[in-house]
Amino acid sequence: MASGLKVVPPVSAEFAEILTPEALKFTENIIAKFSARRDELLLARDLRQARIDAGEMPDFLKDTQTIRQSDWKVAPAPKDLLDRRVEITGPSADIKMVINAFNSGASVYMTDFEDSQTPTWENTLQGQINLKAAVRGTLKFTNPEGKTYSLNPKTAVLMTRPRGWHLPEKHVLYQGQPVPGGLFDFSLFFFHNAQALLSKGSGPYFYLPKMESRLEARLWNDVFNFAQDELKIPRGSIRATVLIETILAAFEMDEILYELKDHSAGLNCGRWDYIFSFIKKFGKNPNLILPDRGQVTMDKAFLKSYVELLIQTCHRRGAHAMGGMAAQIPIKSDPKANEEALGKVRADKEREVKAGHDGTWVAHPGLVAVAKDIFDAHMKTPNQLHILREDVKASASDLLKVHEGTLSEDGLRKNISIGFQYLDAWLKGTGCVPLYNLMEDAATAEISRSQVWQWLRHQVPLKEGGTVTEPLVRKIMDEELAKLKCDPKGLAGKLFWDMMTSQEFKPFLTLIAYEHIQ
Repeated sequence: MASGLKVVPPVSAEFAEILTPEALKFTENIIAKFSARRDELLLARDLRQARIDAGEMPDFLKDTQTIRQSDWKVAPAPKDLLDRRVEITGPSADIKMVINAFNSGASVYMTDFEDSQTPTWENTLQGQINLKAAVRGTLKFTNPEGKTYSLNPKTAVLMTRPRGWHLPEKHVLYQGQPVPGGLFDFSLFFFHNAQALLSKGSGPYFYLPKMESRLEARLWNDVFNFAQDELKIPRGSIRATVLIETILAAFEMDEILYELKDHSAGLNCGRWDYIFSFIKKFGKNPNLILPDRGQVTMDKAFLKSYVELLIQTCHRRGAHAMGGMAAQIPIKSDPKANEEALGKVRADKEREVKAGHDGTWVAHPGLVAVAKDIFDAHMKTPNQLHILREDVKASASDLLKVHEGTLSEDGLRKNISIGFQYLDAWLKGTGCVPLYNLMEDAATAEISRSQVWQWLRHQVPLKEGGTVTEPLVRKIMDEELAKLKCDPKGLAGKLFWDMMTSQEFKPFLTLIAYEHIQ
């Protein structure tokens, strides 16, 4: 226990190497200074949502027009972040996955405390242990068969994603209240690894998720300055890439880069969360209903405009514009299906590099070479900052244009099956789950359950005939869970049913499920 900061679970000897008195005091100082502002910003989110529910539509901000129109640039990228053509992501707690990601041949490894990892106490602390060892080159793992995994001499550059502002860490209390999960993740990682990374010629690099406004970016920037000052590390040592994965953040991309100007490493198209955000924010609007998830593609409507505006904004400011996740995974058991999956990855990555992206994401080591080949063929320079995309004219209406398409019973069935299976796995401690040859994480599961909620609220017509009603959702859920031999009255079934059918939309699946894990 630090003064005012209480760790609730017993601390094992291994965890004590992370939860040192010095690390906890550093963490407490950050939480004491910034958690109240975080709470205010979460309240501002709720108030904004209420206005959107009442009919207010997002637009570019009038009071920040000067920022958008004036000339300025973010700080130049450090040497080891100049070329980010392929980035791999995955949870921080699985030692074998961490080692394989570092050794995958990717330019960058974004290790995750957020969407691909269930934040059990064990997972959260094991992630910190793994990264501390990895930064020092000592991370090793031996499987039950005796095979040893260790880090290659040259590995991917490390970037760390702490939890979003909305997620708490219930195992640690400050003045009796759970601390912000993102501040907890950031503080421990930064305390243990910032200086070691700088001494290796790298630095403490981060991905920042789920932000909805420039003020949320300003809070992170203030946290960065405070943390660097506390450890006597030069300001600007931290670099952060912001995931533009909410529809509201898309209207403030210039402003977000400006707030993080000295610490910015660019923006990323967090496509799956972005689709979820669109559904969530406009869930009560009958004019903004998306078709089946498979028809909501990046080359059309609001997603195409968002991609092009992000690239234009980043390159005007000298910042990297990173592409999104390829959710496909290799299919070893079916060569034909595997080639079809790889074909989808190639097409997606070719679209990204030709649009002007500086790099892209994959979820599996087996896709690194596939994505790299595409970017190598079309991007002969370390990045594409010189491609300014001055042809792009993205208006507010362009960012809100809905995909044309159909709503089907098959789409409804897939949403229910995928969402349930993911939630069931999450509750058991696994935050990234291969389902139907795609790597699902919290973001993709959120699309599934939010789409069912919206379709049910508006009782949308299906192409096969009939409308989405609660009895139909119940019937399909019972049928899908019977195929899986799962009990609809079990915890996952009860929670998922409530998320799909509640009168008011519950903002985050992970917040609800977090109450039920250790």
